[in-house]
Amino acid sequence: MGAVVSDIDRIVEGGSALRLVVGSFGSGKTFFLALARSIALNKKLVTLHADLSPDRRLQGTNGVARALYSALVASAATRAKPAGGALGAVVERFISTTVAQARQRAVPAETVLREQLASLTELPFGFDFSDVVCAYWRGHEDGDDNARSNAIRWLRGEYATRTDARSALGVRSIVDDANVYAVLKVLARFVRLAGYSGLLVCFDEMVNLYKLSNTTARQSNYEQILMMINDCFQGTAVGCGFLLGGTPEFLMDQRKGLFSYPALQSRLAENPYATKGLVDYSGPILRLASLTPEEMYILLHKLQHVHAYGDPSRYLIPDEGVQAFMAQ
Repeated sequence: MGAVVSDIDRIVEGGSALRLVVGSFGSGKTFFLALARSIALNKKLVTLHADLSPDRRLQGTNGVARALYSALVASAATRAKPAGGALGAVVERFISTTVAQARQRAVPAETVLREQLASLTELPFGFDFSDVVCAYWRGHEDGDDNARSNAIRWLRGEYATRTDARSALGVRSIVDDANVYAVLKVLARFVRLAGYSGLLVCFDEMVNLYKLSNTTARQSNYEQILMMINDCFQGTAVGCGFLLGGTPEFLMDQRKGLFSYPALQSRLAENPYATKGLVDYSGPILRLASLTPEEMYILLHKLQHVHAYGDPSRYLIPDEGVQAFMAQ
């Protein structure tokens, strides 16, 4: 957790981070990711999380990547709305802050809005993202709930065709399978403009990529992971962090895992000097180890103590029973 906290602090300072949380089934990956998200929320980050599945992947066709993006955005959480569904609140906060600045400077609100969003236009997909936010502002000013709803639908990736998006919002592109990662990078910049510290994206059940039988589809998804790693290590994903939860097979299998992709294997190689019980937490891989027998014994003894309300005379089983359970 110390390594993850240092990553979150780096994101707050405008940097980027990526970690692979690796552990066997039942080792606590999902709990670990949830704990990381709660820490991120306390540090004023916006968090997104989603489980990968056969119908939700980082890259693909027939809407599988867009489905993953929609699940991510639906889970958007802030400290004020930790249960999810916070995308609208983030946009509202940006609008209200911008309008307040315009009043202080006695200039039109749209002028300040465009100035604030100018930094997004240097990114791929940034122009259309900015236009959609401006469309939301116009709906906000005019009391047009339909315009605001259309803008939020676009930000959630709910438009299936460019024609529908153009008629509703006047933009020429939509969130689709080809640009999900680009939109996430723009979203990370936007949440910082809205007053948050950054964006933390958590992907769980990455083993579903390992299970893909089609080699081309699997390699395409691994290329997306490689792009994330390159951007995070080179600092181009400003204010954005990724946590990826997967099994050891997903990482190390030389035939179907991440290590089957030479570029990923070289970037994810573990420290060769971390031997004889030494662990290097500066690398991108965090391994979740199972409880040792000693830790399990302490845990069971504390459970024994709790069930007896702290009274040793009321223990339901003796210490020999705990040892017998462990032996069994």
